[in-house]
Amino acid sequence: MVSQTTSGAAAVALNEVDVAFRLAQGGTYRAVERATLTVADGEFVAIVGPTGCGKSTLLNIAAGLLTPFAGQVEVFGASLSGLNHQAGYLFQADALFPWKTALENVAIGPETAGTPASEARPRAREWLKRVGLGAFADRYPHMLSGGQRKRVGLAQVLIRDPKILLMDEPFGPLDAQTRQIMGNLLLDLWSADRKAVLFVTHDLEEAIALSDRVVIMSAGPSARIIGDWRVTLPRPRDISEIKLDPAFHQLHRDIWHTLKAEVVKGYAQTEGA
Repeated sequence: MVSQTTSGAAAVALNEVDVAFRLAQGGTYRAVERATLTVADGEFVAIVGPTGCGKSTLLNIAAGLLTPFAGQVEVFGASLSGLNHQAGYLFQADALFPWKTALENVAIGPETAGTPASEARPRAREWLKRVGLGAFADRYPHMLSGGQRKRVGLAQVLIRDPKILLMDEPFGPLDAQTRQIMGNLLLDLWSADRKAVLFVTHDLEEAIALSDRVVIMSAGPSARIIGDWRVTLPRPRDISEIKLDPAFHQLHRDIWHTLKAEVVKGYAQTEGA
């Protein structure tokens, strides 16, 4: 287990963050308690924890979509107020417009920001090529597979050139083989400019294979960050190959020793609900 990055201004810094929600029947539910997490510029950090522990809540705080009850949020050293305009957010569910082609979906970001279509469309076509969909520019979302739609979504986010990538179970709905392909694609794209990444997943193997650090959250309510492991496996990585490395298995055992108890707690709470 390692300490969190402290040198220089972090891309994202959550300091003693508390999150509470009002309940319909009265009272409050404390979702996250005193969460402190830093993501350095260029660092790939994965968050893992049991269902309902607040992983996505932390992502929404970093995006500026949710204001914490207490604590402070900073982006590159500046206090975050409102939306985090330096971040791109890739959700688990597809965020594509069904009436627009793949090319139009990727171009919509720069176009709505004021870039003329004559400039945005060629950029979008280039990004589709970078994610392996150069020949699919004129297809509508219903004509694409799940993995292909994820590629369009990734291009849709990256064309805006955000400094921070926030990713909430982006490959969750995909089959195992497609998840592996998408993971390698993400690593290839990330290695080109090393953006800061905060990646939420339920899959511990995926977290280790992709990231520089794996952060573990406890079961809720009042979920806390209870573990932070440095992943020292060499880069560049191929996900299928890195999983054969004995160091990968040792790290998996170490983290799972902490995570297992929280998964059991979370499952027990779900059963008793």
